[in-house]
Amino acid sequence: MLEWYRANEPYEAVMADSIVVVAHAAQATGIGGFSFRGRTADPFAEPELLTVATAFDRFAGIDLLATVQDGSGERVALADAASGKVRIAEDDTWSDIFSKVLVEHIEPQLGRGRLTVLFEYPAPEAALARTKALDPRVAERFEIYACGVELANGFGELTDAREQRRRFTLAMDEKQRRYGERYPLDEDFLAAVATMPQASGVALGFDRLVMLASSAAKIDQVVWTPPAGEA
Repeated sequence: MLEWYRANEPYEAVMADSIVVVAHAAQATGIGGFSFRGRTADPFAEPELLTVATAFDRFAGIDLLATVQDGSGERVALADAASGKVRIAEDDTWSDIFSKVLVEHIEPQLGRGRLTVLFEYPAPEAALARTKALDPRVAERFEIYACGVELANGFGELTDAREQRRRFTLAMDEKQRRYGERYPLDEDFLAAVATMPQASGVALGFDRLVMLASSAAKIDQVVWTPPAGEA
């Protein structure tokens, strides 16, 4: 995993960094493009910029932001919108349904022919990211895809320790409700957030990048340490 941050820079800066890193990796190997399970992508072409809301509308026919209010997901609204598109269990949360639609209908369509930058994630799916000033329903989170594979995940980092504590507490409340247990909050992390400058950061999956660049059929073929039991 490659991870880096930019102090006092918007998340568009690390978005641009990530695109350049992917292109440099492809150039260094001398390949003409990426391929994975019948899909191809040109890492040198101008990337597609796609908001999550647009992707849900285009590929699943769902008005996603209509199901997000006050930074939270409205479970019933999304369940109704996704009915017939994914299998929904009675105990599925808004986040569960979101993930099912994303995996089954959205991700397979991303990074076809060129990289896709999927950005403006709904606030409930960006616990560590700043919300957008003009629309708090969405947050400064992005992911980069090639051939339907997620390569990078980045944020406009949340540096408000009080807001981060509130989000962690809500997450533990939900864990308590569903599983009857909770973990103590990471006080060291919260203390660090309180002293962190405005920043943006990203993590890029180097093993996934190698997998696409080498046309490997699965990630096990390119990781440095093979899973136990494999040569």
